[in-house]
Amino acid sequence: MTVSVGDRIPNLTLMRAAADGPQPVSTADFFANRRVALFSVPGAFTPTCSARHLPGFVEKADDLKAKGVDEIACTAVNDAFVLAAWARMGEAVDKVTMLADGNGEFVKALGLEMDGSKFGMGQRGKRFSMVVNNGVIEQLFVEEPGAFSVSSADYMLERL
Repeated sequence: MTVSVGDRIPNLTLMRAAADGPQPVSTADFFANRRVALFSVPGAFTPTCSARHLPGFVEKADDLKAKGVDEIACTAVNDAFVLAAWARMGEAVDKVTMLADGNGEFVKALGLEMDGSKFGMGQRGKRFSMVVNNGVIEQLFVEEPGAFSVSSADYMLERL
């Protein structure tokens, strides 16, 4: 079952890409007492993710914060090392917190997993974005397969 607006984020452990290596992060702690703009990509270094999704959130980071977002985070079914390299390549360090969902447990708990096997990607997360306020989903934007319209930073900004 897919999560909805008003649902609490499931309590799991993700891995945060940090300068001194991957650090475990409890979602309960990460999303507590603040408003987070979270977006999910099917994979780091993939075409739409690298050319449009990540750059949009990097470019609009200050605008999102001006609208009451305390932190911007990205998750993908990749490991923390890949996400750290992608953050450096995408000039996202210090703008977007990378949260690795290496085994896909987070997207599965959200009901937002997808099967990318026909593309050689295995189980991944759908492309989506959400605003999480103190651990509760305030807004949720899930893309149709192959689309990139409702999960962008611009779309989120228009709704804040």
